[in-house]
Amino acid sequence: MNSHSSKYLSSPECDSISTCSSSMSSYYDQIVELHVGYKKVLVTGGAGFIGSHVAEHLLERGDDVVIVDEMNDYYDVRIKESNLSMLVEKFGDRVQVYRGNICDESFMLDVFEQTRPGWICHMAARAGVRPSIQDPYIYIQSNIVATTLLMELAHKFGVRNFVFASSSSVYGGSKSTFFSEEENVDNPVSPYAATKKACELLAYTYHHLYKLNVTGLRFFTVYGPRGRPDMAPFKFIDRVSRGMEIQKFGDGSSSRDYTYISDIVDGVVRSIDRHYPYQIFNLGKGNGTSLNEFISIVEKHTGKKAMIRQLPDQAGDVPYTTADVTKASILLGYNANVSFDDGIRKTVEWYRNARNEKFNKLLISPETQANGFGRSPSFVEMPLREFSVGAGGK
Repeated sequence: MNSHSSKYLSSPECDSISTCSSSMSSYYDQIVELHVGYKKVLVTGGAGFIGSHVAEHLLERGDDVVIVDEMNDYYDVRIKESNLSMLVEKFGDRVQVYRGNICDESFMLDVFEQTRPGWICHMAARAGVRPSIQDPYIYIQSNIVATTLLMELAHKFGVRNFVFASSSSVYGGSKSTFFSEEENVDNPVSPYAATKKACELLAYTYHHLYKLNVTGLRFFTVYGPRGRPDMAPFKFIDRVSRGMEIQKFGDGSSSRDYTYISDIVDGVVRSIDRHYPYQIFNLGKGNGTSLNEFISIVEKHTGKKAMIRQLPDQAGDVPYTTADVTKASILLGYNANVSFDDGIRKTVEWYRNARNEKFNKLLISPETQANGFGRSPSFVEMPLREFSVGAGGK
């Protein structure tokens, strides 16, 4: 029995070992055949953090990729432009880039008619728990409306597999030690989480009505090279490295299952290659890291002492997230390989390289990024500083 199996057996969701063994057995009964060979994959949000890494992996193994991205200013657009430039320079005409709003029906219809993708990897979304509380309407449009349109086009154009990004935020205030896909997640605590849950429900509907193969992936706090500047790993590494203050919400006991980007990409690609009729998977590391430990590890690898500003807990935040990845392990062959300590080390190394002269110079101010002060970048006016963003590696 592997470590994920033993965790599953000891989780609160299991009434008994026999019950959990039965659930695991049912997973083995659902395994589908791996699809091998060439694919043309439409990757929405392909200029972003996760999307650009997924696109890069697919292109490196020989697939062709169609990227659709609206290039919104949730964080600095120049970071996304840098990601696209890297992909185009590296892979040439094997990657096609369409800039536009995925909620625009005529635009997306044109993309499908021109490119005829066989697979869809829908990574585009309006992200962020706290900004969704401030402006829920844009989350409904960007997440629910866009996903519905894509699934509508997917079934009409005969797409063979539709994989989309959900979120661990759907677990809300769950008290479970490990969050399992078997849990009831009908009580989201933020508009962002509610939109992700809604997308999972709509996905089942499209599978039921049109036999569309759909897989939803509940990501657990993804970080790594080319990471979003509004996320804690990038912000902490950047600000501690520069001797600037970081914000610590609560007593530091809150815990996240931080998952390194290469592990997430592995799970996404495994999902693309396996045509499950309808499935939801957790993709995480499988163990949590407390905020206090997080800060300590950042200090260790940056070689700097953090200047901490203590603040109360934030509304909408889930206090603890840890993924039960038993299901993904069995049905996808997924296992996270990068520890948080090693992941932060790799990210700090990328961050330092990104500041070297050999990389493209961009004016980036992490303080102006989404969540920097609880506001979107459009509403923050601060002087920009010079910062390098390179193509970066995994």
